[in-house]
Amino acid sequence: MTEYPGAAPRMRLGTFLGVPQATSASAGQIAVIGLPFDCGTNATRIGSRQGPASFRAMSSEVRPFYPPLADSDPREGGRVVDLGDVDVVASDIGPSMAAMEAVVQEVVTADAVPLCVGGDGTVTLPVLRALAKRYPELVLIHIDAHTDAYPGEELNTGTTFTLAAQEGLVDTKRSFHIGARGTMLVGGAYDHTRALGYRLIPGEDVRKRGPEAIAAEVREVVGTRPVHLSFDMDYFDPSAAPGVATPTWGGPPVAEVFDLLHGLKGLDLVGVDINTLSPPHDVQGMSAMLAGHVAVIALHLVQLGQAEHRLNAGHR
Repeated sequence: MTEYPGAAPRMRLGTFLGVPQATSASAGQIAVIGLPFDCGTNATRIGSRQGPASFRAMSSEVRPFYPPLADSDPREGGRVVDLGDVDVVASDIGPSMAAMEAVVQEVVTADAVPLCVGGDGTVTLPVLRALAKRYPELVLIHIDAHTDAYPGEELNTGTTFTLAAQEGLVDTKRSFHIGARGTMLVGGAYDHTRALGYRLIPGEDVRKRGPEAIAAEVREVVGTRPVHLSFDMDYFDPSAAPGVATPTWGGPPVAEVFDLLHGLKGLDLVGVDINTLSPPHDVQGMSAMLAGHVAVIALHLVQLGQAEHRLNAGHR
């Protein structure tokens, strides 16, 4: 096999992008964490529990350098580690939520950044619970075809951000739900999201205004506050990402999704989750590969934010 001087080493199998496997993370590192949980509320599309495994497997087709943001390898210097999957019970939501929160809490306490891969949309709640203990001014940027802030008191994939607001985990006045579109299970979903205090930018507004304008608004509102980015893979159109829990037609082109993410450059990302990847519904791993590309963008965004905010000013 031809060797190229200065080329990155070949990736190990079993971890995301071949990064080192670890049992803990250190300050400044990004820790990849698998959250293989789906609570079964979407009875026709079970499979997100297999998301982390497919995400890692297909990362062999993903490249770490990303010139649109940073022409560098985010893994350099051991800055990214893979902690494997949290031990969960797919049919038991309470203990599973507690287990996920505990693992993320260890990472956050170490001043590392969790990059979590689900799993269905419920997995964001334990991540937010852990982050909120460390960052009381936490802001949420949720990119999704659905708000997941529907009326209800019990946790399911439609009430994740309802409970997050009720528990005071995020500053809803500065938090965004971006990209909601298509048909809904209940009426008044948008009104309920706004009543909780969130800023809602529906998909049609993103389409009319353009991703750059949306990102500019987000940056202006969020400022220097700590941010958790929650990215639901069903934000992509099903033609690009069929392997998701709730495919919803009318999504933006892939390039425009990337433009929206690029526009978040400079924010202080203290946590990321990528959710609803469903391998049983995927086509030749294309959705998992796309999730890996989103993760690479997220790695660069986190490190750029660290350079601008956290590492220059010292850890909070």
